[in-house]
Amino acid sequence: MQSECKYSFLEVKAKLEALCAYQERCSYELEQKMRVWGVDSENQSILLAHLISNNFLNEERFSEAFVSGKVKIKRWGRIKIRQHLKQKFISEYSINKGLQSIEDEVYMSNLSDLAEKKYLQLTREEDSYAKKVKVYRFLSSKGYETDLIRTIVDPLFKEL
Repeated sequence: MQSECKYSFLEVKAKLEALCAYQERCSYELEQKMRVWGVDSENQSILLAHLISNNFLNEERFSEAFVSGKVKIKRWGRIKIRQHLKQKFISEYSINKGLQSIEDEVYMSNLSDLAEKKYLQLTREEDSYAKKVKVYRFLSSKGYETDLIRTIVDPLFKEL
């Protein structure tokens, strides 16, 4: 059941161009916006084609911007980033291209900093094993790979 469109075709086009110019978007996000605005599916297709042809919308560029922000600001790992991009229906090619843009030094530095910070927060925890499990679980929830977590966390607990 679709409601009446709130805006004219040209108004929707202008709004979408402004949204894309302000921040990188993916087609899924724009489709959601148009659905809320009541734009019919035929016009949605026309508008998306227009945005792609005029380079307002670019899946690879979105993926790289998304990855960059999540690594630098939120300090997410590759697994969590991949999962969130899949939820936005980004192609596997674009996801891989975005993930390749992650610098290994920054990624490992983030992982190490997060591990140390979490380790220092767990001062009340007396059991070394329980503390280690909590650090592992925290880093896993951030989306880091188990083998990388092991290489960072195990030396941290051997220093005790």
